[in-house]
Amino acid sequence: MVNFELYKVFYLTAKSGSISKAAKELYITQPSVSHSIKILEEQLGMILFSRTSKGVELTKEGSVLYSYIEQAYNFISMAEEKLQELRTLSSGEIKIGGSDSLCKHYLLPFLETFHVQHPQVQIHLVHGTTPEIVKQLKEGKIDIGIVRLPIEDEHLQVREGITIQDIFVTGPKYSELSMNKVTLAKLKTYPIILFSRNSFSHNFITRLFHDNDLVLEPEIELGSVDLLIEFAKIGFGVSFVTREFVAKELAEGSLYEVNLDAHIPPTKIGIITLKNMPLSMAASAFVDELERNR
Repeated sequence: MVNFELYKVFYLTAKSGSISKAAKELYITQPSVSHSIKILEEQLGMILFSRTSKGVELTKEGSVLYSYIEQAYNFISMAEEKLQELRTLSSGEIKIGGSDSLCKHYLLPFLETFHVQHPQVQIHLVHGTTPEIVKQLKEGKIDIGIVRLPIEDEHLQVREGITIQDIFVTGPKYSELSMNKVTLAKLKTYPIILFSRNSFSHNFITRLFHDNDLVLEPEIELGSVDLLIEFAKIGFGVSFVTREFVAKELAEGSLYEVNLDAHIPPTKIGIITLKNMPLSMAASAFVDELERNR
């Protein structure tokens, strides 16, 4: 197989029409250029150049070879430019999976900052429950998953993010629940609003009730955290949400935190990726940003 460097010498000589100009661009001597062309001609078994008073010209065979080498050289140059763009994050894309609430309340500030810093990087968001996000990650449909922990899976690399606290909230209709201590048994007598089945938060809180010998049967199940908040506000019942995601509503008094006489353990947000699968430059930079601000 012919050494690629010989083709490089051939290409630059043919492009410039001059051995001296090719030597200058390659930072080698003119005899070295002539020697390389001679070796290439010997290996291919044909004459590629003819000398003229102005320099060199391609022979018929040389012109055929040049038409192919020019394309190859351009593709290689384009590949090098693309890799440089990826290295400097002037292009690329990231596919991130997470629940609606995590995308809106946790990811959005990071996405905004990252987009300002790297406006050429395309960002694609995929919404779903934790099991759906894990499935899409394993199928290669997303690069990064943002989920609630714990997750035990030997195929995943899990990085811990921020700690969050889930609480029960209600609107003015049931504001008395924010005053005196309320047991789980007492809370169960009120209409409970939970996120959809198979979601982490749904399973998390029903398991807590089960551990206290209680069966939690929600009156309403919703597929949006925003709806959980609004339904609690207008008096449909008591919603189970994340305190950090309703800080504004609690501060302004449109929601009240239930004064629960039971400990709800905090949870962590996790950043999950596939083990032994290198991330793109863009995805790696975004994960680093999340970890720096956890």
